[in-house]
Amino acid sequence: MSVTDSEAAGTAADATAGTAVGASPTALTPRLRLVLVLLLAAQFMLAVDFSILNVALPVIGEGLGFSLGHLQWIATSFALCAAGFTLLFGRVADLFGRRRLFLGGLVVLAAASLVGGLAQNSEVLIAARVFQGLATAAVTPAGLSLLTTSFPEGPLREKALGLNGALMSAGFTTGAILGGLLTDLLSWRWAFFINVPVALAVLFVAPTVIKESRPDARPKLDVPGAVSVTLGLLSIVFGLTQAGEKGWGSADALLPLAAGVVLLLVFYAVERKVSAPLVPLSVLGKRSVAWGNIAGLIAFLTETSLVFLLTLYLQEVLGFSPLAAGLSFGVLGIGTVVGGSTAPKVIGKIGSKRTLIVGGILQAVFTAALLGLGDDRSWMWLPLVATFAGGVGNMLVIVGFMVTATSGLADHEQGLAVGLATMTQQVGITMGTPIMSAVATATMTGAGAAAILGGLKVAIAVNAAIVLLGTFTSALFLRGARSSAQ
Repeated sequence: MSVTDSEAAGTAADATAGTAVGASPTALTPRLRLVLVLLLAAQFMLAVDFSILNVALPVIGEGLGFSLGHLQWIATSFALCAAGFTLLFGRVADLFGRRRLFLGGLVVLAAASLVGGLAQNSEVLIAARVFQGLATAAVTPAGLSLLTTSFPEGPLREKALGLNGALMSAGFTTGAILGGLLTDLLSWRWAFFINVPVALAVLFVAPTVIKESRPDARPKLDVPGAVSVTLGLLSIVFGLTQAGEKGWGSADALLPLAAGVVLLLVFYAVERKVSAPLVPLSVLGKRSVAWGNIAGLIAFLTETSLVFLLTLYLQEVLGFSPLAAGLSFGVLGIGTVVGGSTAPKVIGKIGSKRTLIVGGILQAVFTAALLGLGDDRSWMWLPLVATFAGGVGNMLVIVGFMVTATSGLADHEQGLAVGLATMTQQVGITMGTPIMSAVATATMTGAGAAAILGGLKVAIAVNAAIVLLGTFTSALFLRGARSSAQ
């Protein structure tokens, strides 16, 4: 159902009356600036973790004795936990305290990173990655819900979410670059160790400046809903990673995907009957939540998978080294920072719905422009220009999605809304690469650079079409509300 202006105004008033907010500030105070810096630092660190090991995987495999078939579990074990447990932890943050979960997750992250950096065998490393994923699933929704409850709806929240989106997207790019630099100059172990001082610094300062945030009345945790949705998400994410490795028609992919769908249907049935559901269907029924999350899912799915496709292009077609390929994505990072910093102003002028549409069109146009890629290095200008402009558009969509999906909700629902948005982000990141990898592989007509380029262009065309589909759904189904600043 649609969120009316009066409903949005009423729930916005509830949000600014929450325990974490108190009186609604109209400008950034010194304390709010410090809160913002701490929360953004934590989110940036988590984003870096998603990609920092990608370049180092072969080196880690050689050092710790990973077989080629098991090497992907370094990334998969992290992604499974980060995506599968996010919604559960988002609700736990609502029930038991967002600051408590945020700080506890950082402790686990620091410990797991230290263990991973010191690992002497593959089993210890995988265990460290599992706990890093669990920490990410806890810290990300808790940190984002602290962000949304610390800043009232309007310009301040939009600015905070814009900076958060820009830094998170830049974090994925920075991770690829940083992973290559640390591995080449020091050791892959520093890709783990680098988290420790950042987490300790946030843990040292955060308790004195970030207020606890939780509802006055603590409802019961929906255990059947929590179990079914967590297992369902784990099954789907596992199925997607298997599809990217073994093909979409393999039983290893189809069985967990089917099990995941069944478990999510069980979750929906549970939520209809329990008195205190994990995800109230009234929240999912809001167009801002439902269609905002679809826009976000497509934004993360398409941009992160495009980075994968261009990594193959730069290394397999143009012959760049992994480090040089990673450095070339610095232009994309600049584009995301520009998009994230300008998105709040754009939302303030034209509203979140139109921002989603403008950003989606911009991303789609410059993704489609990559269909002109050639097979020699004289074409290098095209991915640089297209990733910069497409990164700006993608970040407009991401910030517009976060503003849309978390607006018009009471304070006690912010952790849930942010948990849904974070789950959308994690699943989108996880889905993109196996989908585009399968498309590119299935359409390669032979061996060699020309065949690889042909398959990549088909996948790029599919990527652009998915972006357009997301833009169309935003235009058709979202209410045309302006920023609350207007």
